[in-house]
Amino acid sequence: MITKTIRSRRPHLVLFLLGSWLVLAGCNPVARDAGGGDDKAGTTAGQATAASNDSVKATANSEKKEKPALSIDEALPTIAWNDADRFLGRQVYLIGRVQGTGTSDGGHVFLNFPANGQGSSLTGFIYHTVARQFPVPPQESFPGKLVKIRGELYLYDNVPNIRIASPQDIEVLPDDTPLPGKAQLPPPRPRNTEFVTIASYNVLNMFDAFDDIYRADDGTPQKPRRQLDSLATSIRALDADLIALAEVENRGILELFNDVLLADMGYKHVVQFEGNDRRGIDVALLSRVPVGPVTSFRHLTFPDKNGTLISFRRDLLRVRIEPEGGTPFDMYLVHFKSRGGTDDQGLSTRLGEAEMTRKLLDQQLAASSDANFVVCGDFNASLESPTLETIIGTGNGALKHFVDEIPEEDRVTYNQNPYRSMIDFILASPTMAKRYVPGSYRIVQGSPEISGSDHNPVVAKFRLQ
Repeated sequence: MITKTIRSRRPHLVLFLLGSWLVLAGCNPVARDAGGGDDKAGTTAGQATAASNDSVKATANSEKKEKPALSIDEALPTIAWNDADRFLGRQVYLIGRVQGTGTSDGGHVFLNFPANGQGSSLTGFIYHTVARQFPVPPQESFPGKLVKIRGELYLYDNVPNIRIASPQDIEVLPDDTPLPGKAQLPPPRPRNTEFVTIASYNVLNMFDAFDDIYRADDGTPQKPRRQLDSLATSIRALDADLIALAEVENRGILELFNDVLLADMGYKHVVQFEGNDRRGIDVALLSRVPVGPVTSFRHLTFPDKNGTLISFRRDLLRVRIEPEGGTPFDMYLVHFKSRGGTDDQGLSTRLGEAEMTRKLLDQQLAASSDANFVVCGDFNASLESPTLETIIGTGNGALKHFVDEIPEEDRVTYNQNPYRSMIDFILASPTMAKRYVPGSYRIVQGSPEISGSDHNPVVAKFRLQ
């Protein structure tokens, strides 16, 4: 069991550096196939190192399977240099006139933009190895020029800085180019002080265009743009405060999807851990509500129904949700073994996953009989199956499912023939069920063509107190 609140990015950097060393040494690295998948104004050393790492990461990730369906440039605002303090921590296009330059003893270059008083109101930082890549030294070519910079804004010594990671990230503009007006940030969404809406949604192979050499993702193309647009439209229609997701390849593609297509929806919190799936699909969460500690159970081992030791096929995540002015609760995010690939249609694995999940739930209920939690996700099993019966349990600790509120003919979350059925659920602990808003449980019908997924989302509403 791992508990942490910060997730690391994919480790392409180590392999890239190793490959670069081999090339320089005159070696020809042997490419390996990942194998088959299973299922569907001044600086510090630290500042300089971060700039160097960003440049290397950009190079390491440059090999694409195909042209990306989403581009970060779509999400970048274009701002004037004197508007930078409102966009700290974000990547932007910035336009301004360079007043002067400076160079550190280590060769780092600073492009200074004017201030009303003394000094600089914004500094463009160029790492020394990047500065040497310019055909003309930047301290000679940019003073007095109106420039457009693509980079991330951050605060250093109480002055906004923008990191220039390559010569391609800065261009000289005609002198008569107008400065952009005050950029508009997405307006804050009004906070619901009474209810929280939860959705569970398998989003069908949200993969990026980049090959992950540590996963067997080669056989899964990136999610088409038309499906991403349709998916975003369906998520907007849900207007849920919390969305438990399945089949997300990595944090990067989910953040990009959120930034480009859902920027005004208020999902400030993106939760995703790298799980066990060999193809690379993970569970994840988009949240408007503050998130506390996150626990991954990916390393737990337990027996399946045949006695073979297994782990969760993807992962089981427990996410602490901490609504302002409301009672905290936990969300368990699941995506159990699919029905393909084995003689018993994955049943022995799913039952093992269900028993381990139920054991964890019982531990929480034993510690606090009034524990508030929901269990959300793609269970790959119907309500009447042994898998769901195991998860739901019996007696005082039995979970509530609310499915009876939905007409039987509408109980479809996997929307493809001939297997149309309900396999996605939101389940609630006994105490959490008391906060459920009657009549709010619903399934929104769709299809890959209409909503961008072969699953339909399930939605339920709960009171915050």
